Amino acid sequence: MAYQIAVRTETNFENDPTTLEWHMIGITGAFRTEVPYLPLGRYKLRFRSAGGIRTDRFLGSAWRGVFGRALKKLVCITRAEECHHCMLYRSCVYPYVFETPPPENTEKLPSYFSVPHPFVLSVPWDGKSEDGDHNLELTLIGRGNQCAAYVILALKIAAEEGVNPLGPLTLAGVQQESAAGSGTWTEIFADGAQLNALAPAAVVAPPAPALIRIHLESPLRLRHENSYVSAERFEFADLFRNILRRVSFLTYFHTERPLETDFAGLVHRSREVGIGNTVLRWRDWTRYSTRQQEKLQMGGLVGGFSVRLGGIEDLWPYLWLGQWVHAGKGATMGLGRYRITELET
Repeated sequence: MAYQIAVRTETNFENDPTTLEWHMIGITGAFRTEVPYLPLGRYKLRFRSAGGIRTDRFLGSAWRGVFGRALKKLVCITRAEECHHCMLYRSCVYPYVFETPPPENTEKLPSYFSVPHPFVLSVPWDGKSEDGDHNLELTLIGRGNQCAAYVILALKIAAEEGVNPLGPLTLAGVQQESAAGSGTWTEIFADGAQLNALAPAAVVAPPAPALIRIHLESPLRLRHENSYVSAERFEFADLFRNILRRVSFLTYFHTERPLETDFAGLVHRSREVGIGNTVLRWRDWTRYSTRQQEKLQMGGLVGGFSVRLGGIEDLWPYLWLGQWVHAGKGATMGLGRYRITELET
């Protein structure tokens, strides 16, 4: 992919991914309706702590911070303080993964300094792992999988240098899922061995159930009309619009098959979808931003609700895919994670 130097603006996609307007490519005639094509690499990294430190804190922000610093240190050869002035800005692994400038002659988000990143880090919300180790899930999106070795090595280095409050960690192994949601995991790395990553697989949704429940497992931060969506104001369309927009951008910037579908029609149908058995609440969470040198409020919605899919099956592939790319603000650090279960009718 060819790149050009971007001009920094005050708006950053990562800081507010839900307030973007649609940047539609001019298409004459009817839209071609298709399901989204988005290859994902799903990885599970197992870390061990020599000190046996445990925590109930959410460590998504901590992991994202140490990962970014380690990746830049690993791959940067010019040691420039700011990447956007570097002559390698458009060809270096670090900016592509962690800053993700828009490509040359982009028709979407042309004025943005940063577009959606090709990774998601996800840790348990309570900081705990079932086996007592510290587990980190990593999703690489589209072409981001070409950087898998760099990303995993950077996470290994970051862990060895220490993740607050866990201290130094040792990478014990890496597994990769054969396809998102398959539940089949293969060991692709053990300490001292080579990384044998599998090819990423496009997400294929199973047949749409009649009734599902969506469980919001980490705070979901959605903006609508210049404010965050509260539990009292939440509607299904708030979530679906964000997923559709995010999937569209991810396919455009990180695959060779940008999504072309009836965006307006899908959004219109999402507004007609009701939800039931709704149990939602706002959960506060604060993180410290090293870049901004201040604490940031990052609360969002947690809980769950039920949705009947009869008559809206064309929305289903996006809902299914969203489980691994997440939704809302802070997706790369693990916010906006949800899980779908089928219910009996």
